[in-house]
Amino acid sequence: MFENLSERLSGVFDRLTKQGALSEEDVKTALREVRVALLEADVSLPVARDFVKKVQDQATGQAVTKSVTPGQQVVKIVHDALVDVLRGEGDPGKLKIDTPPAPILMVGLQGSGKTTTTAKLAKRLKDREGKRVLMASLDTNRPAAMEQLQILGAQIGVDTLPIVKGEDPVAIARRAKTQASLGGYDVYMLDTAGRLHIDQELIQQAADVRDVVKPRETLLVVDGLTGQDAVNVATEFDDKIGVTGVVLTRMDGDGRGGAALSMRAVTGKPIRFVGLGEKMDALETFEPDRIAGRILGMGDIVALVEKAQETIEAEQAEKMMRRMAKGQFSMNDLKMQLEQMLKMGGMEGMMSMMPGMSKMAKQVEEAGFDDKVIKRQIALIQSMTKKERANPQILQASRKKRIAAGAGMDVSDLNKLLKMHRQMSDMMKKIGKMGKGKMLKQALSGMFGKGGMPAGMDPSQMDPQALEAAAKQLGGKLPGGLPGLGGGMGLPSGLSGFGKKK
Repeated sequence: MFENLSERLSGVFDRLTKQGALSEEDVKTALREVRVALLEADVSLPVARDFVKKVQDQATGQAVTKSVTPGQQVVKIVHDALVDVLRGEGDPGKLKIDTPPAPILMVGLQGSGKTTTTAKLAKRLKDREGKRVLMASLDTNRPAAMEQLQILGAQIGVDTLPIVKGEDPVAIARRAKTQASLGGYDVYMLDTAGRLHIDQELIQQAADVRDVVKPRETLLVVDGLTGQDAVNVATEFDDKIGVTGVVLTRMDGDGRGGAALSMRAVTGKPIRFVGLGEKMDALETFEPDRIAGRILGMGDIVALVEKAQETIEAEQAEKMMRRMAKGQFSMNDLKMQLEQMLKMGGMEGMMSMMPGMSKMAKQVEEAGFDDKVIKRQIALIQSMTKKERANPQILQASRKKRIAAGAGMDVSDLNKLLKMHRQMSDMMKKIGKMGKGKMLKQALSGMFGKGGMPAGMDPSQMDPQALEAAAKQLGGKLPGGLPGLGGGMGLPSGLSGFGKKK
């Protein structure tokens, strides 16, 4: 969603960082372009104006003139200002669901994704926080709205309030409250009706439900593609009902992202979550510093590592680490690595989170780094026998023909895969020799240790100079190792197995 804004800003900063010293005029010109970029991204004019003024006041001060590379200082100032705009006053902290059963009221216009978001959030609370959740649909207007929530509930394993036809929303809310108390639920979520635009009836209905259940959290669900109007919707709902947080949906779409920047600044309400797709686990907490990092092309290493933590079984990685320390790396290990990459959003998903990679998206595309290649390589490995996977050296011509035919591919594709396996195997041996896998152990303990992020991996705490140096090192060539893949090992540079399929 932030791609256009990101491209514009990185262009401005590229020019700045190449200069040795910055004059006030340089900063002014750059910030003029920053303002245009913000307006084009659908950020409201007052917000863009305040933002640029704030950056200018900080950027033309003493700190910059004394700095060795002033351009980097400006990037840092803009990063901090972006974080400020996105975070706003006071950090919202976690959802207030401490006294069971805690009611959460979901409000918003029709088509913003309220029902899906209700289910996503319920799944998140159940899986990540171990809460018992009850969902109830108060939408008596939209055909099959209640059935939709019931079906989603069955999919994710969350209870829904039995449907009683002909009840009004307030009666359903009362019934949900009683059932949540009697059934020993921690949280009950009320999915209210939406309208195509804000009208008296919609507001009145939501207000009546609010008075009955006195929600701990009232979350406004807004479609990220609605642009500036989303800000008006948020202001209106907050005035009439009182909103404690916002959930932005369709953040994976091609909207211009300005709504997110303006929403926080204009309404003063925190953006709690963002929806990033149709799947039930495609809901992330909104982290201002990560989003700012993504906008400025610093990538989102934190999200990458988190994704890795979710997809990599610590035990499996530990086992793999012991094998690698001995220099053993079979086709099964390679298959596990490839499957892990797909789980983490494939090549494109991972690249988008890595610093400096956003500029290389086109090169990556041209190099044929797409997920189909990974799937084909997995198919080739699956076409081998157990013995062949454990010991690929035994593959001679006739076996190669059989394997390639079994996967519906050419022997040349299999040769590329074998070459890639050899390169990775050599790399494992080298790492194994380096202090008997100390490097590997460190990488793993960083990923699976209680400490969370490995030291120096959080972009918000990294020195802008270091970030830029890292991005420059990556410039023009793919990284020699992708962080976050099985026990910190990555793909060797110049992989030959990833060419376009002829």
